[in-house]
Amino acid sequence: MSNIPENLRYSKDHEWVLVEGDVATVGITDYAQESLGDVVYIEFPKTGDSFNAHEAIGSVESVKAVSEIFTPVGGEVVEVNEGINDSAEVVNSDCYGGGWMVKIKMNNPGEADAMLSADEYEEYLSANA
Repeated sequence: MSNIPENLRYSKDHEWVLVEGDVATVGITDYAQESLGDVVYIEFPKTGDSFNAHEAIGSVESVKAVSEIFTPVGGEVVEVNEGINDSAEVVNSDCYGGGWMVKIKMNNPGEADAMLSADEYEEYLSANA
């Protein structure tokens, strides 16, 4: 089974969120990076862009496929991890750490609360694998 840290919230689109105050750090899960294979490029939104929850904010390109990144929470992009395009493999090796994608100042922090817990996400993966 995939690595699923307890302190994060998860979406059924295989994104994770770490909430710190009203800012959510967003990335893709271990399951998502395993499914994609070797990540080679990430397309990001721009700092200052605003999105609603569940909108596509960019894409992850791997040797196997291109997959959209969806934001589980709505708000304004306040930081983008552009450095990972110089070493995109960090998404495969450290998806919950250095492989984060964007930080979003949330319009509604309750959206993160409504996401799946680690146990719920693990159950979702088991039922849909």
